[in-house]
Amino acid sequence: MARAKVPMLWALAVAALLAAPARGLSQENANKPVTFTKDVAPIFQEKCQACHRTGYMAPMSLLTYEETRPWSRSIKERVIQRQMPPWHIDKTVGIQQFENDRSLTDGQIDTIVRWVDSGSPKGDLKDMPPPRQFANDDGWGFAAEFGPPDLIIKSSPYTVPAVGQDAWYRPVIDTGVTEPRWVRAIEIRPSTVKGRKVTHHAVARLQQDKPGAGAPRAAGGTPNDDAGPGLFMEWAVGKQGEIMRPNSGKLMLPGSKIVFDVHYHAVGEQITDSVEMGIYFYPKGQEPKYRQVLASLQAVSGGRQNIDIPPNSTWMAQNLFLMKKAGRVENFQPHMHLRGKAMSMEAILPDGTTKTLSHVNNFNFNWHVNYVYGQDAAPLLPRGTLLRITAWYDNTTANANNPDPNQWVGFGDRTVDEMGHAWVNITYIDDEDYNIEVAKNRAARR
Repeated sequence: MARAKVPMLWALAVAALLAAPARGLSQENANKPVTFTKDVAPIFQEKCQACHRTGYMAPMSLLTYEETRPWSRSIKERVIQRQMPPWHIDKTVGIQQFENDRSLTDGQIDTIVRWVDSGSPKGDLKDMPPPRQFANDDGWGFAAEFGPPDLIIKSSPYTVPAVGQDAWYRPVIDTGVTEPRWVRAIEIRPSTVKGRKVTHHAVARLQQDKPGAGAPRAAGGTPNDDAGPGLFMEWAVGKQGEIMRPNSGKLMLPGSKIVFDVHYHAVGEQITDSVEMGIYFYPKGQEPKYRQVLASLQAVSGGRQNIDIPPNSTWMAQNLFLMKKAGRVENFQPHMHLRGKAMSMEAILPDGTTKTLSHVNNFNFNWHVNYVYGQDAAPLLPRGTLLRITAWYDNTTANANNPDPNQWVGFGDRTVDEMGHAWVNITYIDDEDYNIEVAKNRAARR
């Protein structure tokens, strides 16, 4: 009986929310008419149309009133439940300033709800904002800032059949780099828009030898004082690439290779595609002071293969990562599969203080969102800090994404298997610079 009450309570809560006056609005503003052209279209341009446009990844276009109107009731439901736009961070704890925040404000949600409840009126065309101009899908997003990529590395083509099992494709491609070069930005993506339908995610690993005597080395180094090969960049739906913080970068050495690891899945039509990566170098002779390292911080203690989720149960995993150098944590990107429910990242400081950095409380396997901390919000952490990653899984009927709660679930690459790690970029700095940066932050807060 207790289980049966939960949906009823949720329905009552949603009903109360819909019946309540718009939050944070005066009665006068709450009674003002809301139209698509004047009020709703600007919100969609800012937060929705990057995906919701003809030929792109979303199932419908929201560019015009005529395209949007048939979906108005569904849009209302999705925004109230904060399913759209995809932004699954818990807004009550941890860092809340992000470079790429696509979430709707309470006020924007109120506007959309009032528009739908008033019959979804179109409004006057003269109030319609100019159409948003999007970058060419065949172009590179960072080119406006840096010019075209200095190096483009493309995997060999792969054909995904119309119907078939998931596939993992791992070609190795020479970078062609003939001298040490510092990287300041990287973009990665399937080569075509169609390819994005069949590419679940793509990982690029940098394969190269450790630097010999006299090779360039950034002041921050890496946790193990090596050249920082390994994880280089990762693409998933909603992630474009990364720009390094000023005066930080990644080092590519002569003879290096990129090992692609691409997860493909069939979607009902045969599609041939590849994955391409655009790399932007610092000018020759300009070497950043600090090295940025992309780490896969495992949530599962004792190794990623120790996932062991019984049928019809919930499960939790937790693991620690020691920062052997001071550094700035740049982002948080949880990665789990269909049973994934939530993931958090905490910092346990050398004095024993624990700080929650981020908590994703509504993980959705369909959207691997990379939460990039704002310039002034990215946490500076001293040497000796422990990063604690905690992952929660739901292998019960309460998880709407669960394909079969009666199955015992372990680690694996398939979507019906499980994983548990966070992609985290860390810019390592020395203790002296750490103390300088901490002092600057304290002065700025006064």
